[in-house]
Amino acid sequence: MARTNGWAALSGLIAVSIAVIAAELTAAVVSPSLSPVTAIGSTVIDVLPPGVKDWAIETFGTADKLAFLVVMFLVMAVAAAGAGVLEYRWRRVGAAVVLTFGLAGIAAVAARPQASTASFAAPVVALVLGVMLISVLTDRLLAWQPRRAADVGVPAPVARRRFLVGVGAGGVVAAASGAAAAGLRNSQSRVTNARERIALPRPTASATPTRAAVVVPAGADLGVDGMAPLVTPNDDYYRIDTALVVPVVDPNTWRLRVTGMVEREVELTFDELLAMPLVESYITLACVSNAVGGDLIGNAKWLGWPVRELLARAGVKDGADMVLSRSIDGFTASTPLAAMTDDRDALIAVGMNDETLPIEHGFPVRLVVPGLYGFVSATKWVTELRVTRYDDDVAYWSTRGWSERGPVKTSSRIDVPQGNSTVPAGTVTIAGYAWAQHRGIEAVDVRVDDGPWLPARLGTDISRDTWRQFSADVDLEPGSHSVQVRAVDSTGAVQVDSPAPVAPDGATGLHTVSFTVS
Repeated sequence: MARTNGWAALSGLIAVSIAVIAAELTAAVVSPSLSPVTAIGSTVIDVLPPGVKDWAIETFGTADKLAFLVVMFLVMAVAAAGAGVLEYRWRRVGAAVVLTFGLAGIAAVAARPQASTASFAAPVVALVLGVMLISVLTDRLLAWQPRRAADVGVPAPVARRRFLVGVGAGGVVAAASGAAAAGLRNSQSRVTNARERIALPRPTASATPTRAAVVVPAGADLGVDGMAPLVTPNDDYYRIDTALVVPVVDPNTWRLRVTGMVEREVELTFDELLAMPLVESYITLACVSNAVGGDLIGNAKWLGWPVRELLARAGVKDGADMVLSRSIDGFTASTPLAAMTDDRDALIAVGMNDETLPIEHGFPVRLVVPGLYGFVSATKWVTELRVTRYDDDVAYWSTRGWSERGPVKTSSRIDVPQGNSTVPAGTVTIAGYAWAQHRGIEAVDVRVDDGPWLPARLGTDISRDTWRQFSADVDLEPGSHSVQVRAVDSTGAVQVDSPAPVAPDGATGLHTVSFTVS
């Protein structure tokens, strides 16, 4: 009996696997940004308590989505196996379970903001194939059993062979289709090709009115081994967002709309955006989920059009105090209107580190706003800017217990030496980064073993919107030591030393590193 249940569970697993993979292949062709798996997963993420999301980001960092997908597929596998056993024991019950999940996929797709008529093809394929395959494989399994062999008129060895051939063929189809689906989704061929064909305008120092980024000044990089790069490579830049799978957005059909409290609504195409006087600027972005000493922060050279110029074109009405930006996947962020209209380089960005914006970082267009945590400003795959009021609208994270405005807190991090490392006795270099975007860093102090605070030397400032390197040399005797760092911003405010968690508006506390001198 146990062995038969195992075959039944395998039947359900193969049937559902083929159905899901076929749906993913269908979605990759007709609806690249939305599939049943991503729709269901995104719906689950949306209803999870904020504490669970915070725990996932803290535990898995930028691998949080991969961890969620692994858990999701394990749950699906268990459910599929259970449906197979139910179908074997009580005909049509397992098929009804598969049907229910298929209907849930259709409902989840319908609820997503990027849903279209074509999006429903994938969940319908999954539903039909899943119900059909689990019924067919169960029929063959039942025909193999001695009590049914006489009823179906097929000798048990023949029925057994038919079942095993069906299971084997199903496994091969699932594996091949899975590889094809993964390849197609990873290549995102149409959009990838479109991205590669884009030639971004290159601002130069003499161009008017375009503006090139300042040249990174000599002395900005202190040259300490073991430090994170002063400018973060695109491949190493952190990614934290609510998109379970990276949205695939065709730049030829992309539009950015300005709506809400404006004199006139404005719609912008990608080609029109590229024709605007673009600006380059080094800007450091940080995630509000970045723990003290964490690495959810990066510095890049961004290329884009100032948001204030687009808003000026629309004409902002009196009384507005917030811009609600919306992503193609439905994510929203609440950015103070003042941060979008003052002299900072708040950009509608199309380029990152001299490349067209990477797909996973928001291609074709995202927002970059200095001085604010990403959850209230850095909307990727942006499609709408709604000028509104905090009293009238709330954003995605604001409804989940996080703050509305999210100014970046003065913070610092030690990169060298690493925690629990061993360094030679003598002069030990303590080095790292400090940041207070749109205020700038004025000073950094370090202290060893709770001793007096000692001033560190600072790397030359790129701008007040970027992080700044620091280093200090201290003479240490052999043994165990710890070092702390604190930063002072240009307003004279000293980094908060009392520990606080990342929720609701960013962590505080002093980064402490323990190491051994030998």
